Amino acid sequence: MGIINVTPDSFSDGGKYLSAQQAISHGKKLIDEGVDILDIGGESTRPGSHPVSVSDELARVIPVLKGLSKYGTPISVDTSKPEVMKQAIDSGAIMINDVHALKNPGTLETIASHPDIHVCLMHMQGTPQNMQMNPQYRNIVSEVKDFLQQRIEICIKAGIERHRLIIDPGFGFGKTLQHNLTLLNHLEQLSTLKIPILAGLSRKSMLGAITGNPVEQRIHESITAALLAIIKGAKIIRVHDVKASKDALTTLTSIQNSDINP
Repeated sequence: MGIINVTPDSFSDGGKYLSAQQAISHGKKLIDEGVDILDIGGESTRPGSHPVSVSDELARVIPVLKGLSKYGTPISVDTSKPEVMKQAIDSGAIMINDVHALKNPGTLETIASHPDIHVCLMHMQGTPQNMQMNPQYRNIVSEVKDFLQQRIEICIKAGIERHRLIIDPGFGFGKTLQHNLTLLNHLEQLSTLKIPILAGLSRKSMLGAITGNPVEQRIHESITAALLAIIKGAKIIRVHDVKASKDALTTLTSIQNSDINP
């Protein structure tokens, strides 16, 4: 999954693709690099970020979605607003990526009423405004798993079939470095929920905390973390650097699938 942030303030590429044409050009580049799905976001959810209006988010996202839909690559929209979800789906999105896990009013009903749409449910402690102030857990893995299990059950009861669901443990969303590392080390425990896992680790501050590298120089850390997530059971990796990630994943898969006798 390749990231397209049409925002002025996203933590890694905020402002780089703020115009629709810039974002469409970047999306085409990711398609050429072999991306499997594009994820377009018009509202930053980095720590300390503030919500944007429905009209502003629509103005950012919909022209990019329409501009990229002609290429045939599946498109996800990263939003927590039912109004944006509806227009994104009407404009060709096949998936909604919601950091609030369909907890906002109207979002559950919106996805339930569109039977062909997939949705990713993410765990977050707190909100983007306060999530990194003092996150605490008794057991990070079990608490994230319990939350996702609850959201899965709520979605199914609302009429969203199980096969349409994807889960995201929410690396960096209301979690310290140690929380993130523990969660990644035990990611396979979420596989028992029998829902595909999406892992978003690309360029995040947890990686910078390990190496000291600035956000634009975290490609090696990002690929290492993404491959470990795959080994631990993730089915989708959400990345900024598509070609490098794709090459690394192809290499890993080739090694894992090798039938050469020792």
